[in-house]
Amino acid sequence: MKTYSPKASEISRDWYVVDAEGLTLGRMATEVARVLRGKHKPTFAPHIDTGDFVVVINADKVVLTSGKADKKMRYRHSGFPGGIKSETYSQSLDRKPAEAVKKSIEGMLPKNRLGRQQATKLKVYAGDTHPHSAQQPKKLEIAGAKREGEE
Repeated sequence: MKTYSPKASEISRDWYVVDAEGLTLGRMATEVARVLRGKHKPTFAPHIDTGDFVVVINADKVVLTSGKADKKMRYRHSGFPGGIKSETYSQSLDRKPAEAVKKSIEGMLPKNRLGRQQATKLKVYAGDTHPHSAQQPKKLEIAGAKREGEE
């Protein structure tokens, strides 16, 4: 029996929308990265982009648990000596919430050409509206990312 490898013409891409309001950032990011890679499909292949499009709305209402928003740092470096810059996640979420959520999800994708291609299928918006209603995205439920005590 031969190993099945999906062809580009056989890949069908769906659109999903995730409402990030009240969801834990890390748990939501892992599920979104899983859908972007296509690991939820039976035709998954690690060398081909079989993933779906994901639209994340309400990125400004995402939650970090146990005080991580004030303790956990985000770093970036300009490439020059002494060019490191850091900020806490609360500062990052206040300044550009969509970018903070996007970087968290992209950090869970492969660090190569395939990962960059998969990251282009991610759309993140701070508010509750998005311009992708023509694609008729399905709602993606992420039950494991809900805060304790919420239903």
